[in-house]
Amino acid sequence: MTLQAANFEQKSAEELLRWSMDEYGADAGLASSFGVEDMVLIDMVAKLGGGPITLFTLDTGRLHEETYEIMERVRAAYGLEIKTYFPDRDQVERLVREKGFFSFRESVDNRKECCRIRKVEPLARALGELKAWVTGLRREQGITRTDIPKVAEDRDHPPLIKINPLADWTQEQIHAYIKKHDVPINALHKKNYPSIGCAPCTRPVERGEDVRAGRWWWENPEHKECGLHPTDR
Repeated sequence: MTLQAANFEQKSAEELLRWSMDEYGADAGLASSFGVEDMVLIDMVAKLGGGPITLFTLDTGRLHEETYEIMERVRAAYGLEIKTYFPDRDQVERLVREKGFFSFRESVDNRKECCRIRKVEPLARALGELKAWVTGLRREQGITRTDIPKVAEDRDHPPLIKINPLADWTQEQIHAYIKKHDVPINALHKKNYPSIGCAPCTRPVERGEDVRAGRWWWENPEHKECGLHPTDR
């Protein structure tokens, strides 16, 4: 399938979700870490009829309790099945035995190794079952994401199609939608966690900081991707 990215730039988030569901059905996967952007997309999917689309998540084994709680609220409130992928047990055991529980804070390479085992490999398995994946990425989220298109062929997982319905949304639009539609959110967002990942790698942000400043806060901003959305072209 050949796509012209420019043809999708004027479409709304709801239009892109509807197109994803019509074009790919259950072969489209909504990748969710259950942050505010993902909750907006889940609410939109539910309002569009709840499917066909596959809702999936990656459980790294080091998530906050609050993240599991919002997963259960999604199951109860929307009646959606959450397809969960876990990291390979042998790889996790080997990493912890050889390098300890906090090797990811010792270097960027160590951190990327942990992300590869706990996130990237499970994502590859999830995407291997799909033809398209929908994400909550926004251009405003940081310097590594300023140029993301709304729809494009995913060069990292060909021939997969990557769909970012909220690419041009601002943080204000996200919160306005949540308030208007009474969307449930992760309790950590009310404690100054705008971006939530694994518990040891996420902290609350200070006033005026970038929304992803609390992710891997010991690293430079240009390194703040885990490999799920590569930008090193």
